[in-house]
Amino acid sequence: MKRIYADNAATTKMSRTAIEAMLPYMDGIYGNPSSLHTDGQKAAEALLSAREKIASMLGCTAREITFTSGGSEADTQALISAAYQGRRKNKMHIISTAFEHHAVLHTLDYLKKQGFEITLLDVHENGMVSAEQVKEAIRPDTCLVSVMFANNEPIAEIGAVCREAGVLFHTDAVQAAGHLRINVQEMNIDMLSLSAHKFHGPKGIGLLYSRKGIVLQNVIFGGGQERGKRAGTENIPAIIGMAAALEEAVSNIDNNTEKLTRQRDRLIEGLSGIPHSILNGDRYKRLPGNVNFCFEGIEGESLLLLLDDKGISASSGSACTSGSLDPSHVLLALGRVHDIAHGSLRLSIGEDITDEEIEYMISAVKEVVTYLRNMSPVWRDLITGKRQFIIK
Repeated sequence: MKRIYADNAATTKMSRTAIEAMLPYMDGIYGNPSSLHTDGQKAAEALLSAREKIASMLGCTAREITFTSGGSEADTQALISAAYQGRRKNKMHIISTAFEHHAVLHTLDYLKKQGFEITLLDVHENGMVSAEQVKEAIRPDTCLVSVMFANNEPIAEIGAVCREAGVLFHTDAVQAAGHLRINVQEMNIDMLSLSAHKFHGPKGIGLLYSRKGIVLQNVIFGGGQERGKRAGTENIPAIIGMAAALEEAVSNIDNNTEKLTRQRDRLIEGLSGIPHSILNGDRYKRLPGNVNFCFEGIEGESLLLLLDDKGISASSGSACTSGSLDPSHVLLALGRVHDIAHGSLRLSIGEDITDEEIEYMISAVKEVVTYLRNMSPVWRDLITGKRQFIIK
């Protein structure tokens, strides 16, 4: 049975382009870029070339790029750096949303213990945060706004509001990079995080863009790599792979977006026909390949296991918390009640999926949901009137 991989929001398959770009730096040009000898300097040249290539795609300079182990480290360094800068100016207020990745939310919890006041903006039912909400929340002592770059939030408008108020603006673009066009200058972004394995690059490598003039605080100490702001020998093969994967994704972004949007909309149309189901997030303002539904009367883990038996790899939410029985904090932020959020399904499709596979997923989800409801005492209570339906 051919498997269908529909969990690209968790991680993507490495592209052949990225793999082939990395190979020479594993067994040929393998020197340490901090070394002065010829082998080291060849690696240093490759490091600079990759940095410049990535910077050109983000609309910034190479010196504004700091390589990290991934999005979580980049998020942490961005927030801690902005907080440190704010403390020096006696600005101890940070604005974010309940919609953020745990790398942001847990760092905010840490900063709260350090005396910072945190405001988490409510998201609308469609998962959107408006620039007006941000503007109303900014105070004289606000030092940072951090809002995720996904679901087509008005990032440029939020950035403009922050720029006018003299407040740093960070965005976690881990899910957006390679799938949506990003220009940090045009979008008024001061700091941005991304991770290569979300756009067909290798795992364990990411970056933090920080606008010139922002002083980064170390979260890893040791050597003087990355202009002294991120210790540890640079992972040259992974950095080369990230640059190649991002270049490939950006060059194909229009064709990929058109295809994935069409297939995403077909998935939404097909799954919307299941009784007592609800689409999470906006119908159209969402990432091209991302579909997220809640189904009343079933339990999410059972849904995933039965779909897996049918050859479909799917998710109920963030892979960072997939071992937890708690419902997604994102769905709870959208206003879904606990029992409904437990019956969630996320299908994040990739560029190589076929229309036939889309139709198979629709059929398989319908079949599994029906089967689970027939087995569920909760569903029997709902249809007999002992419980009230929440999803209309």
